[in-house]
Formats: sequence, structure tokens, C-alpha cells
Amino acid sequence: MRTILNAENLTKTYRVGKVDVHALRGVSLEVQEGDFVAIMGPSGCGKSTMLHLLGGLLTPTSGKIAIDGEELTTATDAQRTDIRRRKIGFVFQRFNLFPTLTAEGNLRLAERIQSSNGKGDNAELRRELLRMLRLEDKMHHKPLELSGGEQQRVALARAVVTKPAIVLADEPTGNLDTENSAIVLNMFQELNYRFGQTIIMITHNPEAAAMCRRIIYMRDGHIVEQTKGALA
Repeated sequence: MRTILNAENLTKTYRVGKVDVHALRGVSLEVQEGDFVAIMGPSGCGKSTMLHLLGGLLTPTSGKIAIDGEELTTATDAQRTDIRRRKIGFVFQRFNLFPTLTAEGNLRLAERIQSSNGKGDNAELRRELLRMLRLEDKMHHKPLELSGGEQQRVALARAVVTKPAIVLADEPTGNLDTENSAIVLNMFQELNYRFGQTIIMITHNPEAAAMCRRIIYMRDGHIVEQTKGALA
């Protein structure tokens, strides 16, 4: 099994006034291709900080991160941006869709950004993703014509349409009702099971975490426990 993500002894310290706040205190994590990992823990335990470090959105105070064999922590800003573009799909609580583009248009834009020649296009995969997410009749709708749950499903499709090495999801069901949460979580499972998509998901919901292959628990900037989920 190929290692997709390797993080070694990550620390992150913020300076707040005259006080050092230690968000991460030496976290190490290895994720294999095809894994589906949930990260849980109380507010302030460091889980969102860790996700932002793994995605190259923040730089650690110390430690190393490699994504699909490419080193993030020694890369320049431009190199990190390029790695994110090619290797990582993001799903956040806020959908961050382009309001002037349709659902399909948001996916096509992601393909063009990811493609080195600017000509990425996979109509068949776009339609398959929108069908899986029950959005095939909404592909020509713009975000303001969609419900919050539908917008999150479009954001998920956009994150995976480029077939990234890893998807990082930060509370992807946090703003959704029960029905839309179930659709999104079932989509994550299907992507992982059918397509082998590697996923790391932060969640506060034990039921959502239980749907993964592995559950990591954090407290006070440390990983304190790991258990198996339903897909293990």
C-alpha cells in the first residue's frame, strides 16, 4: 500500500500577545492510499490546525509533511500552491462556490485550474459525480438557486473531480440537516470504496466518524487514541 501522506513530529505555536499558544505538540500521522480517516476531539484540541498544516494552508513551527511523495514544509509558497492544486481537494463548511457559475461550471473551473495545460475536461466524470450526489437535474443551476445542502454537495464534487491524491474535509456536514448530511457522508463512503479516494475528515459527529475506516482522537495538541470505523 502506497503512503499518500506522512507527517512527522508536527508542532504549531501561535503568539497571542505575550503568550505562546501551543496548538500542536509533536503530532505524527501516516495515511495510506485508499484510507478514510476521521479526526475528532474537543474544540481547541488542534484538529483544524493540523488539517490546515496537512493541506499546506499553514506552515508548521517544526516538523515535516509530505503529500504523495512531495515535501510541503521545505517548499516555497509557489511550490506549495502548485502541490495543493495538483494533489489536494478541499471541502469546507463554507462552500466557497463561484456564484456566477453553474454547478457544472464550478466543476469545470476546478478541472481547468488543476490541469497544467488549462484544458482539463472530463464531462463523463462530472455527470457521474453529480448523479451520485442527486444533482443531475441541478447541473445548470447557480449557487443561489441551490439549497445549502445542494451547494455543499457541489463543493464535494468539485473537490474530487480532479482526482486528487487526498481530500481534506473540515466539518463538511457541520451546516447541513440530517438528510443532506447522510447524502454527503454516503458520497464520501462511495468515493472511498468505489474509487479508492483517500480522505481525511474532521468532524464533531461520532456517527459521521463511525462511517470511516479509522478514527483518530486528539486532545491538547496530541493524538491520544486511534480506533477502527465501520469501513475497516
